[in-house]
This record gives sequence, structure tokens and C-alpha cells, in this order.
Amino acid sequence: MALRITDACINCGACQIECPNNAIYEAAQNWSFAEGTHLKTIETQEGEIIDAQKKFPPLDDFIYYIVTDKCTECNGFHDEPQCAFVCPVDCCIIDENNLETDEELLLKKAWLHNQ
Repeated sequence: MALRITDACINCGACQIECPNNAIYEAAQNWSFAEGTHLKTIETQEGEIIDAQKKFPPLDDFIYYIVTDKCTECNGFHDEPQCAFVCPVDCCIIDENNLETDEELLLKKAWLHNQ
């Protein structure tokens, strides 16, 4: 499972600092796979190889957001998701639309950090 941030977010930024995968971005900020990871290139679902530094448009223009493809729920780093742990308004919650097993999350961690 990945996490998501609800619209109850107060934009404090506490979650962003704690994310070991750099999967959390400020509202209206572009994101890339390379930030906070060891990735150099990415293969898209269509088989295209792209530079991991490529910037993608923000997923939200008003509140902090989590990039699902980079979120591992802190598996392999901490016992619980740190964004949810530090959030003062409890708006970092499980994303029911992106459910993953612990094994899948650990594989994602290994992919992100080349381990």
C-alpha cells in the first residue's frame, strides 16, 4: 500500500522531511524519480527508457502530495510510515486505490535504492 495525503493537510511540511524515499512533495512542486533515490533511468510501462531526473507535473496544486511509485510506507527503513507518525492532523492515510503487500513494498525500496 502507498499512502496519500488528504485535503485536511495544513501544509506544515513535517511529513516531507521524514520520508526516506523523497516521495512527498510540496503543493505545485514538480517531482522526479531521481530525487532521494539512486535511480538513473526508468523504464515506462510502454518500454520507453527515460532519464530519472525528468520532471513530472505536480499531483496537487494546493496541498502536499505523495508519489505512489516512490512510497514504500517506510518498509525497510522504519516500523511504521513516518509521514503518518509525525502528521499533526492525521491526514497521511492508506491509499485504498494503491494496495501493495509488504513484499511488493520491499521490492520497490530495493528498486529505488539499488539494493
